Amino acid sequence: MAAVIISCINLKGGVGKTALAVNLAAYCGLQDKKTLLIDLDPQTNASFSSIGVQAWQDHVGKNGSVADLLGARKHTSADGAARNANETIIHDVFENVDLIPSHIDLFTVDLDLAGATSRETRLRRALKDVIEEYDVIICDCPPNLTIPTQNALAVSTHYVVPVSLDFLSAIGVGLLLKRVQEFCTDLEHSLENIGVVISRVGRPALHRDETEATLRKQFGKAVIKTKITERVAVSKCAQQQISIFESKDETSIAEFSLVCKTLLKTAGVM
Repeated sequence: MAAVIISCINLKGGVGKTALAVNLAAYCGLQDKKTLLIDLDPQTNASFSSIGVQAWQDHVGKNGSVADLLGARKHTSADGAARNANETIIHDVFENVDLIPSHIDLFTVDLDLAGATSRETRLRRALKDVIEEYDVIICDCPPNLTIPTQNALAVSTHYVVPVSLDFLSAIGVGLLLKRVQEFCTDLEHSLENIGVVISRVGRPALHRDETEATLRKQFGKAVIKTKITERVAVSKCAQQQISIFESKDETSIAEFSLVCKTLLKTAGVM
């Protein structure tokens, strides 16, 4: 069976995208699915949430990152050869979960690849040698539709949209879905939306109830019933480089488990 590849995307930051990506990968691993987490956000939060800053620095200095696979600044190894996916992978960051870390160089990758041919499919080509080793691949994308996100979408089979209940976050969902569809049409690539996840509930937001009602009316069953609440446990787990499933917060574990199970069922993983 070919790997199911899921991108977590939104045009706005601060919507709980990385927390969902990291914990979705961890959940897959706990279901005995060999999983690869790819951090495509130059802020590297998914990487830091999985391995910490020092381990990240040690690895990317010796083995590279996803920036190398995309061709940012034309990174090469010590002998001048282009790095490959096997080099960049960090094994067993969680149970059954490997990681390809991100790098700050992705902030300028659009400039680095200006005029490059097939720049949207570099990640797809880079993963050819390793993709068969995984059941599930989770891509954490930056809050935009630039080259890193385009590469994630081009290799993905599915995508999920985390959204917080502030007005600007919610209003962009329709635009995002439209742009993704246009991008896939241009690439002649099939991609399925497996859900809109309401996240970071409890954070201050004006007109929260009205925003949720509008989302559910506009996107119907695509909006997952279970919501993810803003909790201290989520940020603590990220600081400790553990998943929410290793915490003692039973409510958070239950919320993430239900959301992850729903997403994976829709994607045909479970």
